[in-house]
Amino acid sequence: MGGPMAQQVLDPRTSERRRLLQHLDVVLLGSTVCVALLGVVMVYSATQAKQQVLGVDPHFYLKRQAVFVALGLVAMIFTAAVDYHKFEELGALAYLGVVGGLALVMSPFGSVAKGSQRWFQLGSFQLQPSAFAGVAVILVVATLCCRARRGIDLRRLGVVLFLAGLPMGLVVLQPDLGTALVLGVILLTMLFVAGARGRHLAVLGLLVVFAVAAVVHLGMLKRYQVERLTAFYDQQHTNQQATYNLKQSETAIGAGGPFGRGLFHGTQTNLAYVPEQHTDFIFTAVGEQLGFIGGATLLALFGIIVWRVWRTAQLSRDALGALLCAGVLGMVTVSVFENAGMTMGILPITGIPLPLMSYGGSAVIATLAALGLVMNVGMRRFR
Repeated sequence: MGGPMAQQVLDPRTSERRRLLQHLDVVLLGSTVCVALLGVVMVYSATQAKQQVLGVDPHFYLKRQAVFVALGLVAMIFTAAVDYHKFEELGALAYLGVVGGLALVMSPFGSVAKGSQRWFQLGSFQLQPSAFAGVAVILVVATLCCRARRGIDLRRLGVVLFLAGLPMGLVVLQPDLGTALVLGVILLTMLFVAGARGRHLAVLGLLVVFAVAAVVHLGMLKRYQVERLTAFYDQQHTNQQATYNLKQSETAIGAGGPFGRGLFHGTQTNLAYVPEQHTDFIFTAVGEQLGFIGGATLLALFGIIVWRVWRTAQLSRDALGALLCAGVLGMVTVSVFENAGMTMGILPITGIPLPLMSYGGSAVIATLAALGLVMNVGMRRFR
């Protein structure tokens, strides 16, 4: 008797899981996994030759990036499995944890590298709190906007701006202007979807422009960082060292031609001419080795991801789901647009990683967790 009775108890839960899986967005999942796996391959291609020359394990970055993707997939499963309405409470904890981490990383506990203080060194792993700031801001802004039954008035807008502005300010102090830019786009996208007034959004847009100008002109960035930001439109009058990354990046992409030089056969890549190629400039490895076709295919995969996130936002059964998707949409879109644009020399170099492609555990895990939220909303749209 215990067996049938236990089966009766389990049936509703099992049936619920099956129903949710039936509505899983396999197109979004498949595109995401394809980009992440391609990222593992490209990180390996961008590092293996240099590692061999140095006489160290050429598979070091390959194995680590594969582990990061595996951990990210676990995070994605978690954020997709837990009903997204429960993240209204969990979001507050995530937000406090991220803000605490951003404050603490500026203390002696944080590690300094290349003029920025953004990481905690935990053994061989670097934890970057700012990589999770986007997810935290998405959760807290979505919750606040949903609870505004009378719309986004000035009082509610002020609360939202304060809570979103706090991590943005801490990120700027690191300094990390690129991540702050992503957080700003996330905020504006979500406020637009939430129904904020047009004049309020216009004022916020102007404030963002003035804030960026202030950061650049008030000495919060080092001289070389300012030169990197401005090099894309004034290469002739900018310090040659500041334009080196940009010139090598453009050379690598141009050398790929239509079909590329072949995986592991790129001269610029194998000779490590492009600095930070496995992180911020991973798109150049794609361009040189896989050519225009490979780069266009990668951007098409990102386009599919963006389309499915937008579609899920439209099909969401409530405002909370739509706002969560809108935040993820802003995060992914601006990151891809800015990273690809800076490697081609048409946008400033801000240090924004290419989602799911650039080497780094924190960013990969955070991006996969954010896309898990979108799948969560999509699976529960018929409840």
